[in-house]
Amino acid sequence: MPAGIAPSDRKILLIGGGLLVLMLTASVVLTPPAEEFNSPVPSTYSAQSSGAKAAYLLLSQLHYSVRRWESPPTELGVDPKKVLLILAEPFQPPIEKEKKALANFVHNGGHVLFTGAGIRMFFSDANASNNPPDPSWATFSPSIPSRFAVAARHVTIQPQAYWGALDSSQLVLYGEPDSAVVVSWKVGKGEILWWAGSTPLTNAGITKDDNLPFFLDSLKSGSSREAFEIYWDEYFHGQRSSLWSYVAKTSLVWGLPQIGVIAFALLFTFSRRSGPIYIPAEVSRLSPLEYVETLGGLYERAGAASSAVAISYQRFRSLLTRQLGLPWNTTNQELGQAAEERLGWKESSIADWLQQAANASHLEKLPRSEALDLVQKLERQAAKLTIRPAIRKEKK
Repeated sequence: MPAGIAPSDRKILLIGGGLLVLMLTASVVLTPPAEEFNSPVPSTYSAQSSGAKAAYLLLSQLHYSVRRWESPPTELGVDPKKVLLILAEPFQPPIEKEKKALANFVHNGGHVLFTGAGIRMFFSDANASNNPPDPSWATFSPSIPSRFAVAARHVTIQPQAYWGALDSSQLVLYGEPDSAVVVSWKVGKGEILWWAGSTPLTNAGITKDDNLPFFLDSLKSGSSREAFEIYWDEYFHGQRSSLWSYVAKTSLVWGLPQIGVIAFALLFTFSRRSGPIYIPAEVSRLSPLEYVETLGGLYERAGAASSAVAISYQRFRSLLTRQLGLPWNTTNQELGQAAEERLGWKESSIADWLQQAANASHLEKLPRSEALDLVQKLERQAAKLTIRPAIRKEKK
C-alpha cells in the first residue's frame, strides 16, 4: 500500500503551488496591453491605420532594396551616398553617440527621410515648431516647381508640426513659408527630407491623393533618379536586434521565475528523500565541561562561594601534605614553612593565603571576586606539585 504524503512535504507543495498561482496571476495582470487600434507609431510591423506595413510590403514587391534597421546608427557601416534612412516619427530619443553618428552619416553624403515633430531630438539645428498644429488631415500643393511636383500635385498629410524660419540650406516644397509641411534640407554632402507627418506612407494615407507617387519619389536620388538602398528604421520605435530585447516582450520573462520555483521545489523534495541519512551526534552527559558548568551554576544559584573555596583548600592541603610526607593534621603555619624550605616557595607566602582560605571557607557570605582570587591561587600552586599516583601491581 503506498505511503501517504508526509506533513512536511504537503506543506512544501502547498507553498510552491501558492507561489505558482501568484506568479500566474501577476503575469496576467502585469502583461503589457496589446497595441491599441489608434496607435500613432508608423511601424513596418503594424497593420493598423497608422502603421506602415503596407508601404514596406509594397516596396518589397516593387523590388526596392529595402530592409528593416533594428540596430543603432553607429552600426551604419555602408556607403552613405547610396543609402536612404527612413526615420518615421521615432519616439525614443537618441543618445549623444547616436546623434553624432547620424550627423556624420548625412555630412558624408547620406540621405534621411524624417517624419514628425521629433526631428530636433536627432538634429539640433532643425527648426520644427514645438506647438502642435490642427491634427486633422489637410491637403497641400507644391510651393515651387520640383521633382516632386511633377507626379504629386497634391499631398495629404496630418501635420504633427510646422517648420519655422528657414536658412539658405533649407527649401520649402509643400506648404506656406511660415507653415511648411515638406522641407528639403542640404547638410554637408547629404540631404534631409522632412515631412510634417507620416501620412503619405501609412496604411490609411498612402492611397490619398498623390501620396503614393510622392512617397516613391522621396526614395529616389534627385540627380540620377535611381532608387536608394533603403534602411527603414525600427530601432527608435523600440525594436532591438538583441535576443534579450525580443525575449523581454514575450511571456517567457514571467515564465522563467515560475520554472525556477518548480525546479527548486523538485530538487528540494528529492534531496530530502534521497540524500544520505546522518544520525546526529549526542553530547555525552559525562562531559567534563558540562560537569564544570553545571557545578558552577549550582554554586552561583546557591551563593555558596565559600564552599568552592573550601573544596579547593582541602584538595590543595591534601596534595601538599602528600608531596611533603606530612600528617594530615599539620597546621597551615607548619605546612607553609615546610613548603618554603623543601619546595623553594619562599616568595609565595603559602602560610598566609592558606590561612585566608581556611577562614574564608567558613564564611556564610563571601564576595565572589575574593573567592575567585583564592581558588585561582590554590589551583595554580596545586599545578606545580608533582605527585605520582600509587600503582598497584597485580600478582601473577
